[in-house]
Amino acid sequence: MDAATVVGSSMSLHRTSCSAARSALLAANGPLFPRFAANPRPSFPIKLYSSVSYSKSRNRRVGLGGRRGMVVKASSSPDSAEPNAQIAPLRMESPIGQFLSQILISHPHLVPAAVEQQLEQLQTDRDTDEKKEEPSASGTNLVLYRRIAEVKANERKRALEEILYALVVQKFMDANISLVPAITSSADPSGRVDTWPSQEDKLEQLHSAEAHEMIQNHLALILGNRLGDSTSVAQISKLRVGQVYAASVMYGYFLRRVDQRFQLEKTMKVLPSASDGDKSSIEQTVGDDTRPSGLGDSYQAASSHPEVSSWSGGISPGGFGSGIKPSRLRTYVMSFDGETLQRYASIRSKEAVGIIEKHTEALFGRPEIAITPQVTVDSSNDELIKISFGGLKRLVLEAVTFGSFLWDVESFVDSRYHFVMN
Repeated sequence: MDAATVVGSSMSLHRTSCSAARSALLAANGPLFPRFAANPRPSFPIKLYSSVSYSKSRNRRVGLGGRRGMVVKASSSPDSAEPNAQIAPLRMESPIGQFLSQILISHPHLVPAAVEQQLEQLQTDRDTDEKKEEPSASGTNLVLYRRIAEVKANERKRALEEILYALVVQKFMDANISLVPAITSSADPSGRVDTWPSQEDKLEQLHSAEAHEMIQNHLALILGNRLGDSTSVAQISKLRVGQVYAASVMYGYFLRRVDQRFQLEKTMKVLPSASDGDKSSIEQTVGDDTRPSGLGDSYQAASSHPEVSSWSGGISPGGFGSGIKPSRLRTYVMSFDGETLQRYASIRSKEAVGIIEKHTEALFGRPEIAITPQVTVDSSNDELIKISFGGLKRLVLEAVTFGSFLWDVESFVDSRYHFVMN
């Protein structure tokens, strides 16, 4: 298994049903934290193409907005906290999300306890709603009942997404790693956007030795012979970088999932021997099925960019396994049958898919693109950014770690409030 399995991912992801891509925590007791009902306003899934109009050239122009940073005013912050600290690109908007944002600023170690209490309240609310009987009569009352139920379900989904996000951010804070802020025009004289600290060592230490080998292969496929070059600067489409970031989040999610199983079987000394014949089935399953809909194939889009395509050993459509070093974990994954690989390569919940979309969008924004009459994506108006290869490596490492953390917190939340469907 290598990075090519997920580089086909894009910022707009498949619905979970379509996806086939292969601490001591504090207990909250008593009235320590407030309890919130879900957001009183209905929330609706964010679509990548939010508005479409037709230009004189008959191309469909797609105007895209963006979500920006989690900027929180924490009234109960300790002296060391800044009153308007930005700790993550995505701004959480639900009452529960805003409350957790304040806890992240003022007392981040209390986030798990706060989450547990909010999940308890969500469970109580869901149980109450399920006990209500649907009106037997048809007509206005039935339509209204179902609409209210739909709104409440959307509110719970949004609250769950922001709970997941708060827990992921808190894990980065525990590791003393700051998330990359929203990428905007740089005030740096050179024009570079990557003015953030590297923190590569900290990020790499968060993974097992076997997972680290896989991550190095992932980086090698993306950066090629530029992997050791941290100073050279390239001008690249922000859209392309965003697509690779989203793909790397998905890769990190998958990697933590299989590494968890690998470490367990290694401890029990029941690791299977892999067959070389499994490589083709893995390539076919992951290469075809992890590719989400939306902006097209980001793998091909990234490789088609002049700067990216010039990187020796970089993203290459025919490069599955090319330049990949032997890895115990990769060999282990190759021992999976097709059905198991397909299950492990999927993102289990719509909430996890949603938070990947929204975090990536908040980080890179929504670019203006055009859909031509031939139903192809014209990204000629993409914003170009100047970024060093060291900055790209930092972004990819963060994305993989974000995906790994997302797997962890999704499992934690599901053990207290069941929402994962597979």
